[in-house]
Amino acid sequence: MTSYNKIFRSRETLKDPGFGNKDASKGGRFINKDGSFNIRQQGLPFFRSFSFYHYLITISWFKFCVYILISYLLINVFFASLYLFTGIEKLDGTGGETAFQNFQDAFFFSTQTFTTVGYGRINPIGFSSNIIASLESLTGLLSAALATGLLYGRFSRPNANIIFSDQAVIAPYQDMTGFMFKIANARNNQLINVEVQVAFTRVEKVQGLDVRKYFELNLERTKIDFFSLSWTVVHPIDENSPLWGISKEELDNSDAEFLILLKAFDDTFSQNVHTRSSYKFNEIAWNYKFVDAFKREDGITILELDKISTIEKA
Repeated sequence: MTSYNKIFRSRETLKDPGFGNKDASKGGRFINKDGSFNIRQQGLPFFRSFSFYHYLITISWFKFCVYILISYLLINVFFASLYLFTGIEKLDGTGGETAFQNFQDAFFFSTQTFTTVGYGRINPIGFSSNIIASLESLTGLLSAALATGLLYGRFSRPNANIIFSDQAVIAPYQDMTGFMFKIANARNNQLINVEVQVAFTRVEKVQGLDVRKYFELNLERTKIDFFSLSWTVVHPIDENSPLWGISKEELDNSDAEFLILLKAFDDTFSQNVHTRSSYKFNEIAWNYKFVDAFKREDGITILELDKISTIEKA
């Protein structure tokens, strides 16, 4: 057994952060690059485990707008079909000569009823068409309330938009080596009291069995007061580090992963925000260092966010 393994096994492992130590499988990751957990739940009915509100709050803005547009079109197509089914003559003011023109009139009357605009050119006559218009007005009011609530939830939900460097590096640091990665705030808002924690996990052989263990990495600095520039988070690899003496091959063969949790106070929302990320063993560049991502021009410090992931040979 190498001296590294003797030192490594003698250290006290980190308390299980929530992923368990029985999962010694290799090839996956615990935390995805976007901060989500690489876990899929099963065993429950779909509608018991799925939260439609949570899904619409957390999806991207593009998907959210697409869903809103598709829902709006489908609802109006449905009510337009009902108006046609009861008879286009029940809508006074229509003048279509073809089936498509009649559908157009019914569809645009539906949009006006749904949004309670009501221009007045077309109006329902008869019991059936008025019942449909009444139901559609109610549906429109409820839909507007639901959309407003979702929009408020999306805008009011504070979250951190942190850029993580594409790779972490292991390179010379002062008179030793260090594990490093770089982060920056992608927004113009102010984050203060930023705190970061890094845990290291790998698979070890214990009595002939593969066991996953976790180790907390001591950082050069765990907290900064102002996050105005980029921050290179450094774990010095000294004799007290679980990475002491480890080689690239040993790191790769143990399916190593570095788990990162960042917490900060958002000055805009006056709330705490957090984000997560991770680096797998194959996302670590050995003997590389990060290039400076800021410069001074005319007395102003310029942070070049496109250089956060730029590295060069150490």
